[in-house]
Amino acid sequence: MTHSSHQQEMRDAARQVGRRRFLTVTGAAAALAFSVNLPAAGTASAAELDAEKIGDDPFTLGVASGDPLPDSVLLWTRLAPRPYEPGSGLPRKRVQVRWELARDERFSRIVRRGSTTAHPEFDHSVHVEVEGLDADRVFYYRFRTGTWTSPVGRTRTAPARGARNSSLSLAAVSCQAYHDGYFTAYGHLAQEDVDVVFHLGDYLYEYAVNATGGARNYTDRRLPAHYNRETVTLEDYRLRYGLYKSDPDLRAAHAAHPFVVTWDDHETENNYAGETPENDVPPEEFLLRRAAAYRAYWENQPLRAPQRPTGPDMRLYRRLQFGRLAQFDILDTRQYRSDQAYGDGWQTPGPESQDPSRTMTGAAQERWLIDGWHASRATWNVVPQQVTFAQRRDVPTDAFKLSMDAWDGYPASRGRILKGAEAAGVDNLMVLTGDVHVGYGFDLKKDFDDPASRTVGTEIVATSVTSGKDGSDKPGSWNNQMQANPHMKFFNGRRGYAVVTLGREQARADYRTVSAVTTPGAPLATAASFVTEVGNQGLTPA
Repeated sequence: MTHSSHQQEMRDAARQVGRRRFLTVTGAAAALAFSVNLPAAGTASAAELDAEKIGDDPFTLGVASGDPLPDSVLLWTRLAPRPYEPGSGLPRKRVQVRWELARDERFSRIVRRGSTTAHPEFDHSVHVEVEGLDADRVFYYRFRTGTWTSPVGRTRTAPARGARNSSLSLAAVSCQAYHDGYFTAYGHLAQEDVDVVFHLGDYLYEYAVNATGGARNYTDRRLPAHYNRETVTLEDYRLRYGLYKSDPDLRAAHAAHPFVVTWDDHETENNYAGETPENDVPPEEFLLRRAAAYRAYWENQPLRAPQRPTGPDMRLYRRLQFGRLAQFDILDTRQYRSDQAYGDGWQTPGPESQDPSRTMTGAAQERWLIDGWHASRATWNVVPQQVTFAQRRDVPTDAFKLSMDAWDGYPASRGRILKGAEAAGVDNLMVLTGDVHVGYGFDLKKDFDDPASRTVGTEIVATSVTSGKDGSDKPGSWNNQMQANPHMKFFNGRRGYAVVTLGREQARADYRTVSAVTTPGAPLATAASFVTEVGNQGLTPA
């Protein structure tokens, strides 16, 4: 089926189903099945494949783990002997996959083993929730099917809920446009000694990737023509994950550390807001695209069963606790937000953006976040999310503009959350952010318009892995933004990631950067390091 005819099928499905019926579970499922050729009878309809007949390595996309709990780990893989082809080189049959979890890399001390089914309806992905494990322990895992064995992954459980753990190390990553360069930062991240990695969005980009991989400028291969178009259908998104996840540096990082993921916009479409697309397409058609994007996201990420989507809806916001030291409230700032004010972009704030009814999170997620803070007993309350939370003026004059896609476009929503944190007695608030392709360090102020107002927390913005290509230490906006925002303590435009170490007395943030991504193999440097003290928030150079 050609791309244009598949798009036409989506439009036909959207027209037949209609918005109201699509927003029901059965309507969404029927529309999605129609538009992506899913078997209507469900997983039981698929015959079983003799795995001994799989002739090529099915573990080309590696392994991953995610969302660690004190007694459980989530293990992921997807069978894809030929990941750049529709169907990934497997027939539409279910495949039995065996798994093992061990205390050692050589698997001489196996603690759990079992088998699961890779269903064609989920593109032969598997999500295994292994339970009954010891808290705060490192484990190794692998998968087998037929004569093939996967690479070995390393994961760990979280500390027990009441544990008085003294240290936790995390990495924050975001924004990995394949066509903008090599995932060199992930190769370095695979060597870091961190407990968990938070991916803050834009794991995938919907934009076309040409035959030479864009800025990668391949000379030893040519990518198939179907990558050289925007992702719209479920098949498009699945193929794009196959391209991204075949990258060896990304595979290495997933194998080395458990990931906690949340999306931003590009996993679906640039700057969409809730049910509102970027472009002027019928809402039913966009919801079909959103359903396809969400399904492919779940299939290709180490996520647990509660995150499995239903049609165009997916509960991605969730809470993880690491002993008494840290509570993580992972947000979704795309699915429930009001449409961007003033048509999006950098705009002069006014009545539309300052409307108190505007929301970044939706009412239910906002209540969930603040209620969770009231119940928290953690030293650190950390909020991994997508877009810049602190105020960020573009120029140091009264003629400043703000980004309508960031929290500056939703100041009432931000104000309610900061007041909620204060009412809950959250003393050590840290926001983790992606999206903007630079590293920032912010003090969060009770009143951003008053530099002398109390500092109520910090924000660590992780730069992109590749998006924006090589970047520079001081982007063109550096002087204006640093002058315009006294609470901005750091600004760097290189690629890389952030490492944050949480302790009982202080937290430390190290901004890791690479000198280039348009050529492979760049070395790693630490651009800056900051600390913030327990009970005395604010970033100071380490």
